[in-house]
Amino acid sequence: MTDLPYATLPVPNDWDRRGLPAWAYHSQALFDLERDHVFLTHWQLVGHECDIPDAGDWLSFDLLGERAVVMRGADGVVRAFHNLCRHRGARVVDGAEGTCKGSIVCPFHGWVYNLDGTLRGAARPSTFGEMKREDFGLKPIELSIAHGFLFIRFKPGPQPPMADLLAPFAADFAAYRMTELLPVQTPDWSTELPVNWKSVRDVDNEGYHVALAHPALQELYGRTYRDHQLENGLSMSIGWYGDAPGRGWSVREYVKHSPDRPDLPPHLQKAWTYYGIFPSTVFAMTPEGVQFYQDIPLSVGNTRLTGRTYRWANESRETRLARYLAMRIDRATSAEDQQLSIWSNESMKSQSFEGFHLSDLEYGLRRHHDGLRALLPVLSLADPPDEAQIPALNAQMACRNHPPA
Repeated sequence: MTDLPYATLPVPNDWDRRGLPAWAYHSQALFDLERDHVFLTHWQLVGHECDIPDAGDWLSFDLLGERAVVMRGADGVVRAFHNLCRHRGARVVDGAEGTCKGSIVCPFHGWVYNLDGTLRGAARPSTFGEMKREDFGLKPIELSIAHGFLFIRFKPGPQPPMADLLAPFAADFAAYRMTELLPVQTPDWSTELPVNWKSVRDVDNEGYHVALAHPALQELYGRTYRDHQLENGLSMSIGWYGDAPGRGWSVREYVKHSPDRPDLPPHLQKAWTYYGIFPSTVFAMTPEGVQFYQDIPLSVGNTRLTGRTYRWANESRETRLARYLAMRIDRATSAEDQQLSIWSNESMKSQSFEGFHLSDLEYGLRRHHDGLRALLPVLSLADPPDEAQIPALNAQMACRNHPPA
């Protein structure tokens, strides 16, 4: 089996095989803490620079009461702003993506902003008394661009800039020519599940279930598939294909038509690779295309699964066919994972559920849980605390874990 060119963490000989407690999957108080200490303080992936190629092009991103717009300015620079007019807070752009021709006009009262977020002028400015335009530009949001991908963060947090965080994967991403991607004809997809977001992650963070739950993936690469954990909340999963033709139509035809990529390094030849970023983002690469997907929590019991798909320029007809076949395999796999997420989430409310007992093949799930416990130490409590006490308990435990210097 091909070696990977970066250090991965071994599974310990003796490790705690328990997962998060069941109460963590249906606690509103915990969900509120996750909003403030996990999602708003960690990088969220919005799209790729190729999604907004021209001045005025924009992508929006909503997360737990916060609204963002990422836009390319007239100077070609990409910036991120809160999607809030400085007058009354209306959305200055509406929808998932679009283009502003020369300026941003708030649809509520007509305040006009330049493409760099500065205020050009308020409607009927004489009615506002003295008002300095420079004080009323759109509020910026922290933006980090790595390998062409656009990440935002609503609040300061523990992760470094994305180029630094993704440094272990830099050679792989360069080999896949991530900066040269183009969107497919319908790049984005989205679906909602009636589950807590962690139930989705629990399924996706381990490959132990592939052999039984994903017949197409098992046919394609199940004999070689492995999950690997790295430092700083990163993970990498990989499976190599081509040693067997596959019985199902999609897999058999995919193996036949998937293009050779002699430009890729040996460990990426004939491989499907998945690169995970804490808390809930994954890049998925195949020889014919790239996608990312992520879990966006909507409420304690509702999660949006969403992502975008990309291709390379000048793809051949055969490559386009292979990308279609890969999509068919992914579509079936996603449906299978969604059902597993629902079943897993349901179990958390059963009085008979006694917690997880994890396999070595599920060590990635434990690593994800450990990342959450580090941010929210209240998750180390096996028994459900009183909902009203959870914020105070978490604050007390955090102080004990990190006493002042």
